[in-house]
Amino acid sequence: MIRPIEHDPMFLAQKSSAASKADRQVGQDLLDTFQAHRQNCIGMAANMIGQLKAIIVIDFVPQPLLMYNPQIIQHADPYETSEGCLSLEGKRPTTRFRQITVVFYDQDFNKRILKLSDLYAEIVQHEVDHINGVLI
Repeated sequence: MIRPIEHDPMFLAQKSSAASKADRQVGQDLLDTFQAHRQNCIGMAANMIGQLKAIIVIDFVPQPLLMYNPQIIQHADPYETSEGCLSLEGKRPTTRFRQITVVFYDQDFNKRILKLSDLYAEIVQHEVDHINGVLI
């Protein structure tokens, strides 16, 4: 189900709790909402649809990648950038890393580890900030 986008900074600044198999519908709603906004965004976190669960989705080739409980376990090569967000107006400066390793659970709740770089790494970092209550 497509959900409305949350814009309240007080809500978005709250840390999300761990997701479980019981939160699969939240994941599906996040995916549906992301698909509806895909022209305007490249990633989304569950708090952006009003759900404080550690679930993100990123625009990945060949299809969007849903991640439950993502954690960045390694990072390298920092750089400065400016990012926008579908939930908040404007752009804000931030430090990101060109390479990351992220551990997460996929849609079937199988543990996965991915090494990502450049734009994919930046998207995951932005969305992980969201689930940690960091406003960017």
